[in-house]
Amino acid sequence: MAGHSKWANIKHKKAAQDARKGKVFTRLIKEITVAARLGGGDPDSNPRLRLAMEKAYDQNMSKDNIDRAIKRGSGTLNGVDYEEIRYEGYGIAGAAVMVDCMTDNRVRTVSDVRHAFTKYGGNLGTDGSVSFLFKHCGQLIYAPDTNEEKIMEVALDNNAEDVVVHDDGSIEVITMAQDFATCKSSMEKSGFKADFAEITMQPVSEIVLAGEEAMKMQKLIDALENLDDVQSVYTTAVFAE
Repeated sequence: MAGHSKWANIKHKKAAQDARKGKVFTRLIKEITVAARLGGGDPDSNPRLRLAMEKAYDQNMSKDNIDRAIKRGSGTLNGVDYEEIRYEGYGIAGAAVMVDCMTDNRVRTVSDVRHAFTKYGGNLGTDGSVSFLFKHCGQLIYAPDTNEEKIMEVALDNNAEDVVVHDDGSIEVITMAQDFATCKSSMEKSGFKADFAEITMQPVSEIVLAGEEAMKMQKLIDALENLDDVQSVYTTAVFAE
């Protein structure tokens, strides 16, 4: 990971999410609703719903709001019917970008996403144009100075695919997507609560951007993340310290 700090990039991402807390609530409600619609309203048998609920509780969302979203998804309350769409494209210096959306108006969403790419120096691509550059997996990030040996022992005992110690001292545990919830729970029971934990699309390789290129790329990511229909933005770009 030479050339950038994994921890610095993660902290920046968390700060950006916190700054958009109102939008985070909206996204979590959409995710809970769709997860309940696709897998049922019981979190014990629906790992996607369970993870969405955990994220909502971490953001101090009220139980009433969570319950209403589950009921809308499972059909006991009327609500908007969202569909999931993924867009792929390129940002600054050829960095790959994937944009996951939930929308009730596909025409509006593609127009907004295309406009953001065009305005901020990127290009919207075709389906499959960059998805091969990412891996669907679970990711748990622990702060520098966390007990590396113990993290590795617990993680590997709970089906983690890999444990990576970065140059800045942060520790990253990678799991298969279907093993994420179990591994996360086991890590927490052993006293290791991740500073950042999600099922994600992790880049297979990364492009380090600095200076003006980094600023332009950040503007593109911010523009996409600020769109109402966008749930997540993934990129192969990382930013130099």
